[in-house]
Amino acid sequence: MKRRDFILVPAKAVGGMVLYSLVGVIQAASERIFPTDESGPGATEAGVIVYIDRQLAGPYGTDKYRYTKGPWIQSIPEHGYQGKETPQEIYRAGIKQLGGDFADVSAEQQDLRLESIQETYFFQLLHGHTVEGVFCDPLHGGNIGMVGWRLIGFPGPVMSYRYQIDKYYGKTYSAAPKSLEQILRHPVKGVEDDAE
Repeated sequence: MKRRDFILVPAKAVGGMVLYSLVGVIQAASERIFPTDESGPGATEAGVIVYIDRQLAGPYGTDKYRYTKGPWIQSIPEHGYQGKETPQEIYRAGIKQLGGDFADVSAEQQDLRLESIQETYFFQLLHGHTVEGVFCDPLHGGNIGMVGWRLIGFPGPVMSYRYQIDKYYGKTYSAAPKSLEQILRHPVKGVEDDAE
């Protein structure tokens, strides 16, 4: 399955309203988890929906590299997820739990619905993916314009600060963030290939 097809393929089968519903539910839920406020941009501006869709459409979403044979048991947190469902299946079930009208209800109602599923594995995934989408390297689809990095003052994956030590000694070091592609000065290979 090609990236971005996790949401698009099922939607094409049953019409455009489903696409709006799937995208709208996840986007609205991630925006409630990481909202735009006076401190800065939120999940929508960071492109979290693109990040989540890429993850679910790739090998991660289908559990390509996870051991998926039984027994499926509840275990200690250190063992990680032990269930049968793939991340794609968990999201589909979670969207049903939130309701197709999730994006259209008030913020207070959205918060109540999210609180009601707070202990579920779907919510844990959604919360983790939202944070990852805000702060990941932009080559993964989220953190558009490096808004997450600007929010926290992260300069990007710089390999060394050796030349800045003397220059900024005793001063605040603040640099505009740079993505991995900007630092390497060429597109990063392999990321797109995994999602195909």
